[in-house]
Amino acid sequence: MSMDEIREECGVFGIYSHPEAASLSYFGLHALQHRGQEGAGIAVADGCTIRCHKGRGLLTDAFQPGDLKNLPGCNAIGHVRYGTNGGDEIENVQPMVARAAIGSIAVVHNGQIVNAPELREKLENHGSIFRGTSDSEIILHMIQRRKGPLLDKIREACSLLDGAFSFLLLTEKNLYAIRDKNGLRPLSLGKLGESWCLSSETCAFEAVGASFIRDIEPGEIVKISHKGVESCYYAEIRRHRLCAMEYVYFSRPDSDLEGQNVHSVRKKTGMLLAEKDSGRLDADMVVGVPDSSLSAAMGYSEKSGLPYEMGLIKNRYVGRTFIEPTQKLRDTGVKMKLSANSTVVKGKRLILLDDSIVRGTTSRHIIRLLRDAGAKEVHLRIASPAFRYPCFYGVDMSTRQELISSSMDTEALCSFLGADSLRFLEVDDLKKAYGGHGFCFACFDGNYVTQIYSYLEKLK
Repeated sequence: MSMDEIREECGVFGIYSHPEAASLSYFGLHALQHRGQEGAGIAVADGCTIRCHKGRGLLTDAFQPGDLKNLPGCNAIGHVRYGTNGGDEIENVQPMVARAAIGSIAVVHNGQIVNAPELREKLENHGSIFRGTSDSEIILHMIQRRKGPLLDKIREACSLLDGAFSFLLLTEKNLYAIRDKNGLRPLSLGKLGESWCLSSETCAFEAVGASFIRDIEPGEIVKISHKGVESCYYAEIRRHRLCAMEYVYFSRPDSDLEGQNVHSVRKKTGMLLAEKDSGRLDADMVVGVPDSSLSAAMGYSEKSGLPYEMGLIKNRYVGRTFIEPTQKLRDTGVKMKLSANSTVVKGKRLILLDDSIVRGTTSRHIIRLLRDAGAKEVHLRIASPAFRYPCFYGVDMSTRQELISSSMDTEALCSFLGADSLRFLEVDDLKKAYGGHGFCFACFDGNYVTQIYSYLEKLK
């Protein structure tokens, strides 16, 4: 899956009370760029108004020299987007800003609201007009239609939302952070001198020189104002059900989630795979698929005693391959992004570590690359269970038909991929590697942590 077979929706960053809020938001978003490359934006409040700049593509595409100078203010929120829900129109690029009688509000959102279609229909029936198709716009409408002070509006609106969400709200003077009651999407609080930071991942704190303080709790609403940090909850029943894919694939290895380092957790999964193969498999070296599988490959190497080698090289300067009219050119596109290190793998028996298999097409290409480079054997090891169920919480795999493991058993899939052997981890293995709080394993075992409403038919 390391070749973008599947992606998570987006990343959010916020900062309160810093004279360079826009610039620090830019740096924070740069650290989160892996979470979305389809759009980026920053909204900044100066105490009287909110200004916003956003655009399509990478952060460097959306912002040109001089753009940040047009965003004065000490409080800011930012967003990098991967559009799993909503089209790629500029109207769906965040932040989204609403001007209302209560003042201006900007929002950035990570995740997916599973009852969004039902909520949208109700809102439209009551006169709400939508410019785009993003869940984030629903959040704004929901808040504006509530009564009372803004905090009460947020609390009441969130109680009607179901699914996975971490979002930041910016007013002219204050900053709010909200995490869904199941904690499916991550969100953390940091400190930079007298300033406060919020981020989808802790790696962004490192980028701006901030220190990690704590995770935002499931169901928690954090308000940051001149009074400091205040906290309350919008739901009585709250659970820790962090999406397992945050550890498998989405998060950077230098981030800490729920008190655990992502690299260390991935390394444990590789060790567990090595334990299962102990004494049953002869090989010469371990190779990881860049980038999210490298930690697991290191763990497999350490546990098995086999050397870890750089058998695959990722070209970091290749974006999307737009010219793909024939299968031959599609294959060339894969080779542009990933190359086999022929001198290293020729004549060798390889243990190939990857984080997951979704549609199987990329895994098949990678194995073919290694065989064309002269690899004698390729034994594929997957540091997660087989994907058999779609995800409706902000992951771009929403039907069972696109999940190859839902229609093939391991033996058939191994043959299809062209591997000499194939092994997945099981859900119990992930529980052992992850430890700590509970997790959502719905894409592996079909046990969804919320109702899935109109998405039920996609399970067929």
